[in-house]
Amino acid sequence: CGTDVSSQAQRCRHRYDHIDLPPIRPIVTRVELYGGRCRGCGKRYRADAPAGMAPGTPFGPGIRSLLAYLHHSHHVGFERLSRIAHELFGLVISEGAIANAFRRMGAGMAAATKAITDKLLTAQVIASDETTTRTNGITHWQWVFLSDQAVLHKISKRRARQVAEGVLGGHQPDVWVSDRYAGQQELGREHQVCLAHVLRDVQYAIDCGDRAFAPKVRDHLRWAIRIGKRRQSLKDTTLASYAAKADNVLTSLMRVPIAHPAGKVLLKQIKAWRGKFFVFLTNRKVPATNNISEREIRPSVVFRKVTNGFRSDWGAQIHAGYRSVTGTARLSGQSALSAIRDLVDGKFAVA
Repeated sequence: CGTDVSSQAQRCRHRYDHIDLPPIRPIVTRVELYGGRCRGCGKRYRADAPAGMAPGTPFGPGIRSLLAYLHHSHHVGFERLSRIAHELFGLVISEGAIANAFRRMGAGMAAATKAITDKLLTAQVIASDETTTRTNGITHWQWVFLSDQAVLHKISKRRARQVAEGVLGGHQPDVWVSDRYAGQQELGREHQVCLAHVLRDVQYAIDCGDRAFAPKVRDHLRWAIRIGKRRQSLKDTTLASYAAKADNVLTSLMRVPIAHPAGKVLLKQIKAWRGKFFVFLTNRKVPATNNISEREIRPSVVFRKVTNGFRSDWGAQIHAGYRSVTGTARLSGQSALSAIRDLVDGKFAVA
């Protein structure tokens, strides 16, 4: 009606947020270093550069960290990185400049990887896995080794046992967790095989027609895994009785006559790995499966599928270092972008 209500008491009738991003543009700082010739000694002199703005690459740590984050965490190729920088941030940077920015991270990556390796070798339980990658069009292998405090990625030309032995350097953890690949056997005092992989083989025997032996093994392994998920709420004596029961039941299942060929193959496999199924029921720190390694190496598998690998050996090593740094930082709750920024700033430290 047009009445003046400015002097009346009012209360909030509607509340909402409006969120937007301002245009993002790089901050360019021109640095001029003055100097001259000393009248006393006759030598030329020049002022020192401001801290963090030494001559060399014009791109600061924020830009280098973001480029590494987008490339290695989100699988953005060099050409698209250059376009994103120009179209989204108003930053003109070539693919060659991006490559040079990554190459300069090599020394920091090497130092961080050394610290992560030292931390890894203090662990009592180490899990590991490997997958293929491509470097210069040649198949290489990307390994991952992890504990509850460190994650180490390593890209090697070989899948052989010597890769893991080279990382361990004579160290032998209490328990090694992996699949049943021969190159990862006898690296720890005890070995927990991944029961998820075993269940896959059991399911294959069921699919082939074994209806007597394989289903019982499947049910028994699933039972053991469920017990493992409740370990923290169980007393030591209770857990020990469950471990004994798991072993005894599996022994009794193996004594039953088996007629189906697929069941016989499965029985042979179980006999080969007989003592490595239920270590997790005697050690609370040991997982029943190797899913932690599978999850850690999965982003690199996606990276390989999107980018088709690496064009240089140094590029592969930078990726392995990046995955090691960000994987280790994630264990302490730090984001990948924050971790790589700390690395570029020379502040990265293993907790």
